[in-house]
Amino acid sequence: MRDLLRHTLKLALVSALVTSSALAAPQSQDPPTPTQDPSKTPPPPAAQPAPQPGQQPAQQQTGSQPVQQQDKVTPKNSKEDIEAIGNRNVGKGVNLYSLEREIGLGKQLAQEVERSSKLIDDPIVTEYVNRVGQNLVRNSDARVPFTIKVIDSDEVNAFALPGGFFYVNSGLILRAQEESELAGVMAHEISHVTARHGTKNATKGELMQLATIPLMLLGPGGWAGYGIYQGLNLVIPVTYLKFSRDAEREADFLGLEYMYKAGYDPNSYVTFFERIQADEKRRPGTIPKVFSTHPPTPERIENTQKEIARILPARQEYIVTTSEFDTVKARLRNIMFSRKATDAPGKPSLRTKTEQSKKQPTSTDPNSTDDDRPTLKRRPDSQP
Repeated sequence: MRDLLRHTLKLALVSALVTSSALAAPQSQDPPTPTQDPSKTPPPPAAQPAPQPGQQPAQQQTGSQPVQQQDKVTPKNSKEDIEAIGNRNVGKGVNLYSLEREIGLGKQLAQEVERSSKLIDDPIVTEYVNRVGQNLVRNSDARVPFTIKVIDSDEVNAFALPGGFFYVNSGLILRAQEESELAGVMAHEISHVTARHGTKNATKGELMQLATIPLMLLGPGGWAGYGIYQGLNLVIPVTYLKFSRDAEREADFLGLEYMYKAGYDPNSYVTFFERIQADEKRRPGTIPKVFSTHPPTPERIENTQKEIARILPARQEYIVTTSEFDTVKARLRNIMFSRKATDAPGKPSLRTKTEQSKKQPTSTDPNSTDDDRPTLKRRPDSQP
């Protein structure tokens, strides 16, 4: 009886496995087609009209075209809810830095940046860039105040330090063709601060270093090994600006939300990165440093397009650019041109007569000597 029951259960199990595998099999096989009479063969489909010059076929749309957005979206969680921005728990995770400590750390790093960089001090340019950035900050999940400044540099770059110390290179402003492109890059960098990527990286580094202290103390080096550990702290600041792929993906996601919330066209974020990528293909090696650590890969561009279509409801109007952006860009271009003309090597320097007289010694002492003045002597054979 036991053998019969065991045999019955085994047959049921085999039957269940066969049924489940049949259900899981792909349904891609075509059903058998019945034999048809050649006289009743349907006519071939009508040829599609060729696309007119300048038009793209529907199946070959390029990424530069605006992404089709839904009229209404259903967010799955608060992170996808645009209306919840500012009240979301963005930046959670293991972090040994309090917000106060993070601000203090960012202030120290900002002092180093400004000590080694030249800032643009034109009030019109700086006020405009600060206003664009602060508008994005108000429409973000920021929990710290932001200080935004412009660095005099040709490099297409922007970076935000922990604690909200944000720097935009003049090269980025000049490379952007529209205000929404500038806003997109700035929103991405603001997202690194709101998600606290810098201090999270520092936390990982500190935990790894703390874990190695017992090994150093117990090892052959003893306290000398601990001295080596102290020296490793010099490379920690690199982690504040170099992020993992997951961190860059999150900054893309949040940056799209912030620029959309501020009223900008999110498609401008995609077009700017596509132009940078095209520049790199046309002239290899010219990719800006800001993209050298997180290049605009086709995968990131594709993911960005999917997020635009999935979480951002369509709007009737977007901010694309402003006349003020064009004015500030032209003003900044003149500033950069003047700087290059002034700093040109080998340029002759002209001195006024007043400046030359100021360089002459003013001493009236007859016994004083001046090595720069010519010495006059009488020839020995000259007649009195």
